[in-house]
Amino acid sequence: MYAVIKTGGKQYRVASGEKIKVEQIAADVGQEITLDQVLAVGSGSDLKVGAPLVSGATVVAKVLAHGRHDKVRIFKMRRRKHYQKRQGHRQDYTELEIGTINGGQ
Repeated sequence: MYAVIKTGGKQYRVASGEKIKVEQIAADVGQEITLDQVLAVGSGSDLKVGAPLVSGATVVAKVLAHGRHDKVRIFKMRRRKHYQKRQGHRQDYTELEIGTINGGQ
């Protein structure tokens, strides 16, 4: 069984037992959270698509860790204008282990 969930403005296809990195969620390590924004639930050739959400469907996940992705370097330059700007960014993430997927109605 798999599900398509929405969290942090992004969509993820998840299955039970998978580990995924999502945008940072305010939860403690080891805590179980319930993701209720489920867009689709599927099992084999059976697919239930919501409009926009599947009613009653939830995904239970366990928070494994919090961290930061690798640095993304930003470099801006205007030629012949003596303008150079360097900047870096590291996005925070939360690592989740997907537990049970409840299909809803």
